[in-house]
Amino acid sequence: MVQREVTYSPNTQPSQDTPTAASVPDGSGDTVQTSPIGWVAKQAKIYEESGGTKGTTAGGSPCLLLDYQGRRSGRWHRTVLIYTRDAGAYLVVASNGGADHHPKWYLSIAEHPNVRLRVGTDRFPAHAETLSPDEKARVWPYVAATFAQYDEYQKKTSRDIPVVRLERITSDQP
Repeated sequence: MVQREVTYSPNTQPSQDTPTAASVPDGSGDTVQTSPIGWVAKQAKIYEESGGTKGTTAGGSPCLLLDYQGRRSGRWHRTVLIYTRDAGAYLVVASNGGADHHPKWYLSIAEHPNVRLRVGTDRFPAHAETLSPDEKARVWPYVAATFAQYDEYQKKTSRDIPVVRLERITSDQP
């Protein structure tokens, strides 16, 4: 499947045919490849083109857009993830539908933890960190309450499904 490329530009206007990203805080002009998975690409396009007012849920669960750098290519990629809030941070689950391997986005953020998020109409840089086993145990009931299939996904695989904290990077942080 062909990946769509989206260029961040402060002056880019959405169109019907081309997925278009809004400005990012740093005005980077980076190109972003949307997921090759059909439903993800479609939802990401709707989410971004609407400025974060449409496509913000999946099956009733809240979603965000995660832009991350590929671990091998260094190119920016975009995916849609269900999230839960925890003390001001966003929690996402690297479930990969219960597959026996981690999703590509998770492998990439392990090497490049600085990411970009769109949550609703808000776009901002963030830092990704995998939760410790104790932290995961504390938040798992909330995560599973947001998307009940996570419990089933964990039962399908022998791998421990990671939970990742996405923390906003503010201008006053070093």
